[in-house]
Amino acid sequence: MDLPTSDLSRLSRRLDVANLRDRLRLDELANRLGNTRDAVGSLRNGRNARVLLTLVGPAVRGYLLQNGKQPSGRTVIEVDSDAHFDWKYRRDRDELARLYDQAKRSQWDGATALDWSIEVDAARPDRPLMSDAFFPLTAIAGFVALPAAEKARQRHGLVAWMMSQFLHGEQGALFAACQVTQAVGWMDGKLYGSTQVVDEGRHVEVFHRYLTTKLEKLYDVNDNLYVVIESLMRDGRWDIKFLGMQILIEGLALGAFGTMRQASGEPLLRELLRYVMLDEARHVAFGVLALQHHYAHDLAPAEVREREDWAFEMAVLLRNRFLAHEFYDEYWAHKMTRGQWNEMVLGSAFMGTFRKRMFRRIVPNLKRIGLLSPRIRPHYAELGLLEWEHDKAAPELTGEDLVAEG
Repeated sequence: MDLPTSDLSRLSRRLDVANLRDRLRLDELANRLGNTRDAVGSLRNGRNARVLLTLVGPAVRGYLLQNGKQPSGRTVIEVDSDAHFDWKYRRDRDELARLYDQAKRSQWDGATALDWSIEVDAARPDRPLMSDAFFPLTAIAGFVALPAAEKARQRHGLVAWMMSQFLHGEQGALFAACQVTQAVGWMDGKLYGSTQVVDEGRHVEVFHRYLTTKLEKLYDVNDNLYVVIESLMRDGRWDIKFLGMQILIEGLALGAFGTMRQASGEPLLRELLRYVMLDEARHVAFGVLALQHHYAHDLAPAEVREREDWAFEMAVLLRNRFLAHEFYDEYWAHKMTRGQWNEMVLGSAFMGTFRKRMFRRIVPNLKRIGLLSPRIRPHYAELGLLEWEHDKAAPELTGEDLVAEG
């Protein structure tokens, strides 16, 4: 599927490719162009031109222009979304009202709920940041031959990279939760959304504190994550924000947090992730409750098909995009190609467990909200992702259920 000529022209006018070429080493420019090509290319076989057009702009700005890695450490993303006021303050969504009450009772203080006096030592064998059973580099002969101190340093680096992406994702979730709260049309949804804004702010606080005071290392936002965040922030449709953040991104987060918690023996990190997972379980349930009636009754069939295609394309991007390229650039770029690195990471036990957890949390919810029709099912089946379609959806699961898995 090709972009319309008008869109290509408009896009090219916004890119000063010659200037970009002059500022970068050839190998770095080649990496950026390759990442952009791979990301856009993975969407070119999509079934919906509108879906492609919503994602290609963020892909170019994220992979090629590196908007998430500005020297100032700041990025401005233009957003376009409506704010819906309800001057009658109607309270007519009982399930959302119950979720709001649960959220109020479940608030916790990141400064006092966690024992920040616990010492975190990457070299401590009885409290590994990540166990060898999950650490992907144990399959590399070059890593096995490294001195113990260097192995510990790289374990520390990879965990810091993962935690940094958790932190950046939580900042994206904080802003998206603010948008969702103003955009949703029902007062019960707005009240619940206010608790999610507080939750996400607390998550930013605890992840940042762990990274800066315990790991003392912070990585830039990964290009793949930046593309996903920008695409959600820019889209003015409230239900796409729900679908992308509450169903897909929060589902991804639950999978990542659960896998990290299972892989780690560090007690402070495990407890931090437990608290965050309890919150995230409510957030996914919020998305399901908000969207299931809307997709069944309020949208035309063509609009539902577009959401179905959008969710699939985004799921495919998320499936293969947790590749730690910033860590690779720091430790392994001089020893293997990026393609070899990708193959190794994608084949690791950690990524296998991560993908399983991720789609176990996502697929049942897509089915519950009506985005797993016979038309789209073969595409999920081709990727082996229908295994969990009969599992419980988010409203039937508690946070403790999810924590027990990890």
